[in-house]
Amino acid sequence: MTASFFVAFATFFATVGVADIAFIFAGLTRSYTARQRVVAATRGVVIATAILLFFAFVGNLILDVFGITLPALRVAGGILLLLIAIDMVFARHSGGTGTTTEEEAEGMTREDISVFPLAMPLLAGAGSISAVILFTTSASSDMEFWVIVGALVATLFLAWLALLVAIPIQRLLGLTGMSVVTRVVGILLTALAVQFIFDGVRESGVLG
Repeated sequence: MTASFFVAFATFFATVGVADIAFIFAGLTRSYTARQRVVAATRGVVIATAILLFFAFVGNLILDVFGITLPALRVAGGILLLLIAIDMVFARHSGGTGTTTEEEAEGMTREDISVFPLAMPLLAGAGSISAVILFTTSASSDMEFWVIVGALVATLFLAWLALLVAIPIQRLLGLTGMSVVTRVVGILLTALAVQFIFDGVRESGVLG
């Protein structure tokens, strides 16, 4: 069981992107207050945890019912992430990270990125969803299933801690520094999004 935990943990650590999520979060939330960042980080991790646990329990059933393949999920997530990355590179505000007058009047701002793109597809993306489905459906016993779920929860807890590290990073760099970071992160996110799309297309077999 210990081996199952560490194998699952290592896989989830890589697919969730714990190592670099703080820098992405810092770029996405450069206009946030400290409290807004904490709230966004906590909410994003909670939502991502709920999404991944959902797929852990009923993922295969849902995909089969709707006829959705994992390559299709990877391509869709890549396209959505690409739109956000382009806005970051060109310092534009769109429906993904900006607000409308009506939303601001109602206090419902789209600058809260906790649901999209933080919770999904950054934390609960096609890679992490596919990893969760793969490990949980391959579990040989109920005990191993819960060990894998424990590895998933531990990974997301580390991701939450990594997001909180983004707060002092932003204070250290300031607005000018964060503007530079935002564009650099945008370029990296663009490459990551394109890679998601490439992987999805390759796995789909449409190119033969």
